[in-house]
Amino acid sequence: MFLHIGANYLIPKKEVVLIGDLKSITHSGISKEFLETAREEGFIIDCSEGKARSFVLTAETIYLSMISSSTLEKRMKKLPGEDGGF
Repeated sequence: MFLHIGANYLIPKKEVVLIGDLKSITHSGISKEFLETAREEGFIIDCSEGKARSFVLTAETIYLSMISSSTLEKRMKKLPGEDGGF
């Protein structure tokens, strides 16, 4: 199954490692540095149309989404999967 993260982007549920609130991680220096490095290296895809509220981490990419992290987590739990949830 796929997770819809906005702007016609779908990510396979099995590839999602972490869903997080973008505002909360930007307070940490280490997290800020990680995001800046990921952006410089081309690992970030902005699906938020410039209105990022959350991020979805996969093994190879960080997706920025305009959808809140709590809504994305609820969507993950509704998707059928081997473990019945996220």
